[in-house]
Amino acid sequence: MTSIVQRAQDAGIEVVHLQFTDVPGAIKSLTIPSSRLERILEHGAWFDGSSVEGLARTAESDLFLRPDVDTFAIVPWESTPTARLICDVHLPGGAPFAADPRHALKSVLAEAREFYPGFEYRVSIEVEFFVFEDPDLAGKAARSLSPVDRSGYFEIQEVRAANLCREAIEALRGFGVEVEASHAEVGPGQHEIDIAELGALEAADAVVALKWALRSLARRGRMLVSFMPKPLEDAPGSGMHITQLLLDPSSGDDAFFDAAERYSLSEVGAQFVAGQLAHARGLSAVIAPLVNSYKRLSGGAEAPARVTWARIHRGALLRVPEPAAGRGTRLELRAPDPSCNPYLALAAMLKTGLDGIRNRLPLPEPADEAPQELDVEGAEVADPLPATLGEALEELNWDPVVRDALGQPIFERFLTAKEQEWLAFGRHISSWELARYLEGA
Repeated sequence: MTSIVQRAQDAGIEVVHLQFTDVPGAIKSLTIPSSRLERILEHGAWFDGSSVEGLARTAESDLFLRPDVDTFAIVPWESTPTARLICDVHLPGGAPFAADPRHALKSVLAEAREFYPGFEYRVSIEVEFFVFEDPDLAGKAARSLSPVDRSGYFEIQEVRAANLCREAIEALRGFGVEVEASHAEVGPGQHEIDIAELGALEAADAVVALKWALRSLARRGRMLVSFMPKPLEDAPGSGMHITQLLLDPSSGDDAFFDAAERYSLSEVGAQFVAGQLAHARGLSAVIAPLVNSYKRLSGGAEAPARVTWARIHRGALLRVPEPAAGRGTRLELRAPDPSCNPYLALAAMLKTGLDGIRNRLPLPEPADEAPQELDVEGAEVADPLPATLGEALEELNWDPVVRDALGQPIFERFLTAKEQEWLAFGRHISSWELARYLEGA
């Protein structure tokens, strides 16, 4: 604690952002002068939780932020010397607040350590996003959005987008997060930054930091970064592919790897995959939480639409790529998108995988060939993922394992918020409806 205060003093820090997320995943912040840092580290910072939408009811509005000192980092883009600390939310008596998404992930990680001693749930995360011109366009129709470049997949990035990604990567490095790569994606103005392997909690913190950094840096350059899954109708959507493993850090043993087994996938690994497949429909609302998410998932372009796994086929929900030299077996879940709350997504993903191990669920055969679907729009496919947010919410309501990963307080808040979103979408009269039906109905 004293070392953090000393680091802040040595860096001339004047203000500190105390950050957390609400249940949907929006980044919230309480800013304090650095002169209050030592006191806050010792006693926490009070705030009115009921003022944060969907976080706390009026009767439980007195909440405290307790900084995680391991997340202290200097913010490089602020003109005033500034630092950041990610916080856990607590009740006045000191107990963790049950509706804190970070606490939900911590709880499932603790369960995993008890169930599978010695192994750590680790992930690497590919975050895709779009970069558009002038932020003033944010409230206008999608047809007005102007991508900053037209770079193709893995082509050299346009200067402004390249500089934005470089500055965000440098910021993450200052936060203690390593980035594996950055490149242009398929869509116009679409880019990707890949966060290197971390423990699940640190990885969720890293996603929060990356989204914050990209948005903040983009505003300075008169750009808008969007993590909306599918902002452009005729372009591929943005996913957040998450590669998972269970690793013993002391020995390097990988619980998912067995060279003697088919696909180098151990019995535990096969059961973990089977668990995520078994709960994929209930998981969907957590990892793809927007109305817009399902326009990405039903839009092709390697976005999964069915509950399948594969070694090669990139349209599968879950891939088990051939292990690279010196690496064990990794499990890549491809349905999450960058609009999700990373703490809740990882908590639910781990919980469903553990359920597969606990119940020794059998693994179905892989689907390494693209499905031979009828060349008819809207044709039915086998084992589909939910087609809409409304359908995903119904599946979540019926899945006790995913609900348990969230915990009842978060589940209730999440479901209420998302049902309201779905109802509002259903009432909205779109420009497409007006163009199609106003005169011709």
